[in-house]
Amino acid sequence: MKLSGSWNVRALALSLLFTGASAFAFADGAPRTTPKPAPAAVAQKPGHAAIASANFLATEAGFEVLSKGGNAFDAAIAVASTLSVVEPESSGIGGGFMGVLRTAGGHESFIDARETAPAAVNPKDYLNADGTPNRDTSLNGPLSAGIPGEPAGLVLLAQKYGKLPLTVSLAPAIHAARDGFKPDPRLRGSIAERVKDLNRWPASAAKFLPGGKPPAEGELWRDPNQARTLEALAAHGLAGFYQGETAEALVKAVKAAGGDWTLKDLATYRAKERTPVAVDYHGYHIVTAPPPSSGGVAIAEILNILSGFDLAGLDEAHRTHLVIEAMRRAFRDHNDYLGDPDFVKMPLDMLLSPYYADGLRQSILPDKATPSSMLPAVSARDPGMHTTHFSIIDKDGNMIGITTTVNYILGSTFVAGDTGVLLNDEMDDFALVPNMPNVYGLLGSKANAPEPGKRPLSSMSPSLVLGKDRSAVIGSPGGSTIITQVLEGILAFVDGKSATGIAAQKRYHHQFLPDRVDVEDGVFDAATADALKRMGYDLHPREPWGYMNVVTWDHQTNALDAASDPRRPSGLGKVQ
Repeated sequence: MKLSGSWNVRALALSLLFTGASAFAFADGAPRTTPKPAPAAVAQKPGHAAIASANFLATEAGFEVLSKGGNAFDAAIAVASTLSVVEPESSGIGGGFMGVLRTAGGHESFIDARETAPAAVNPKDYLNADGTPNRDTSLNGPLSAGIPGEPAGLVLLAQKYGKLPLTVSLAPAIHAARDGFKPDPRLRGSIAERVKDLNRWPASAAKFLPGGKPPAEGELWRDPNQARTLEALAAHGLAGFYQGETAEALVKAVKAAGGDWTLKDLATYRAKERTPVAVDYHGYHIVTAPPPSSGGVAIAEILNILSGFDLAGLDEAHRTHLVIEAMRRAFRDHNDYLGDPDFVKMPLDMLLSPYYADGLRQSILPDKATPSSMLPAVSARDPGMHTTHFSIIDKDGNMIGITTTVNYILGSTFVAGDTGVLLNDEMDDFALVPNMPNVYGLLGSKANAPEPGKRPLSSMSPSLVLGKDRSAVIGSPGGSTIITQVLEGILAFVDGKSATGIAAQKRYHHQFLPDRVDVEDGVFDAATADALKRMGYDLHPREPWGYMNVVTWDHQTNALDAASDPRRPSGLGKVQ
């Protein structure tokens, strides 16, 4: 690829990015592409099941529920709730999740169990005297916590898609909490990292620091309070968490520590089903996350841009150049437009349109990086892995991918009294101060400003990739890098990689600002790295990131494959 002529990059990009915005009508919040892709035809029954999650106890919990007659959706309840017990640094019933599913009959849906801002939310609580973000109130303690969504999401799955009662699908998690388990090195390290914050709250210290210190290697760790809360959820459904004794205990603990929850906040919370974002790419039908996730829109926008290129015919440097430039443009739109569809109108018809992608594609120079100089520069913190994802396909061909989180490591570090519930710190995912970065370095606009009952924007991007010959369930934690990890996973799957190859592959990431490419060691060979640097890219080495969990299905042989990211040794991908 050679440059011809001289281009005014900034003027051209500005013209395409901003004039394009006026050429399409604003959507009403129901994401859709133009034209709408047709659902992929896939084999109906693989005859066996596969689960990949970040903890072997959670994977085994899913198989336990399948053995009792459950389907993929019952197994998802078992996996998510068990992760709440054994992997609280990343997820839990005090947080929320986003899930994409496809039934064996071909019905596709998206479950939004994202947390919501309490009715009494006051943006001033998250500001310092000088107007800058107060990271303590947005990341630590009860003011940082949104109303949890995971319990409601699990109830919705059980009632609408599952085959078993919650008493069965929650039983493995209750057993792990009541009878105990041995924490893995990552959990022990996470507790040790946040000892100071945990010690601020008596119930947190009691749960995570038995005897005044983190659990020791090989020590059996029990959580009887969370077991009782899970038992109430199993017995009474929504009312077992969002009303009655559990709700009263949650609100009492939050208020006593300076928070602003009410019983009405809990009683009125509902998980929601939404229409997924769908896009076709090189013969595959991708079903992914709609707002309030930004991830699916960004992934669809990137794939629409890349669909006009013959990536397979390019050398590695030019292929990577085009992918990075597509990432850059999608993250620019992520920062400006997206928020909770129940509160803001978004130009989704524009962002998901192949015609908009055509314009963005034309702004990419063939041998030169486009400077990210159209917005003020901002310094980002390293992407986090304080989220988790799991993927499941059952013997009948039901498919589900769920990404669940408490946001930062161990969430708010605030355990709500004797409920055993570790609360999230999702308030930091709002744009508490417009155009100021959150803990993951992502910018936001008024579209993502906090309001009562509003759901903060997320990067969670659980995705299904459906093809004639092969299909996959893909997702990962990683803060803002979730979007690029899932994108790279989709591209690798389309290129024919196995589940193991997808989960293990080296990663790179660009999120518009800061204008750099984060790279894992070894992702590029020396020649490719040198070529990218000559194009103008700043390659920024980082520690490995993400804990991807992938399940693939070969429709020709009906073989399933499951892989858990080797970056997390305690994970397990299993076929049975």
